[in-house]
Amino acid sequence: MLEVKHLTKVYDDGTVALRDVSFTVEDGEFLVIIGLSGSGKSTLLRCINRLIDPTEGEIMWDGVDIAGADAGELRQIRRRIGMIFQHFNLVKRSSVLTNVLSGRLGYVNPWSSLLHRFPAQDRKMAMDALRRVGIADQAHKRADELSGGQQQRVGIARALMQQPSIILADEPVASLDPVLAHSILEHLEMLNQEEGISILCSLHYLDLVQRYASRVIGLRDGRVVYRGTREAIRAMTDDEFKEIYGEEAVRVRVGPQQGGSA
Repeated sequence: MLEVKHLTKVYDDGTVALRDVSFTVEDGEFLVIIGLSGSGKSTLLRCINRLIDPTEGEIMWDGVDIAGADAGELRQIRRRIGMIFQHFNLVKRSSVLTNVLSGRLGYVNPWSSLLHRFPAQDRKMAMDALRRVGIADQAHKRADELSGGQQQRVGIARALMQQPSIILADEPVASLDPVLAHSILEHLEMLNQEEGISILCSLHYLDLVQRYASRVIGLRDGRVVYRGTREAIRAMTDDEFKEIYGEEAVRVRVGPQQGGSA
């Protein structure tokens, strides 16, 4: 179980991105974070795997405080935390296979990885991961030759190479059309349901949240302002919606059964 306790992040310029955030993610849960751009969603996810150091608070995972881990401990912890990025975060000029193999960096000698010398079993694992996301035939293409949806599948395959217990997905479908968005989230749902991998995912659109989340938290100005289940999201009132997205958003709200929000 992941427990975030009283997490606060203040950037060097004084911006308060997170304010006393607390919540849990149960093993095998698909928890979605919602909120406007700038509400703190990305900062929260990046604090959990220490891409950003929190200012205050604890991030407890199976009894280990990630926020207080030293460099050696953090390397071990990150092996089990997959990360999927909004803009894919691939090495565009490298092959798809090389990008996927980079998910094993926490397991191999750093010098070997720099020379792209990965064990045969890792290369087999990478091809298996690409097959799982349906793009094994693209393995030897450059990453920048792929479509956006295909590149995000590479990101999922890369995360799988870590053999993760949890995947953090930071707006993984924000740059994709609705059909591709569902395709990517269906892959994450499959990993969640078939392998019990916990998913912590930030999303904008309520129709996607309703379809894939088992539970939801809403952020506004770095604070948790909403907690609910998939069913609660479907029955969200205008007052609850306003608490997350603001007064102006209520005026242009689209009913969640038709298509979502801000």
